[in-house]
Amino acid sequence: MKKYELAVVFAPDLDDEARAAQLEKVQGYITRFGGNVEKVDDWGKRKLAYEIKKYNEGFYCFIDFEAESNAPVEIERRVRIMDSVIRYLIISKEK
Repeated sequence: MKKYELAVVFAPDLDDEARAAQLEKVQGYITRFGGNVEKVDDWGKRKLAYEIKKYNEGFYCFIDFEAESNAPVEIERRVRIMDSVIRYLIISKEK
């Protein structure tokens, strides 16, 4: 299994409960495709470097996980269509 990091920026108009539900949904995608969530780092609301979808702020969250090499493609496919996600990025971490 390889180590990955998923960076997700959620829309700033989400309340705390909705944001927690969306974060749980993303973690559920990771575990559904055979991954193990190791660490979740929630940075809270931050200013974006540039405007995205008419938003100037977003909730940043970083998830470290282990998964098989085919899992990031499936996770990305699900995260891409979530309405509350402004931006996302999955990177492979060095061992």
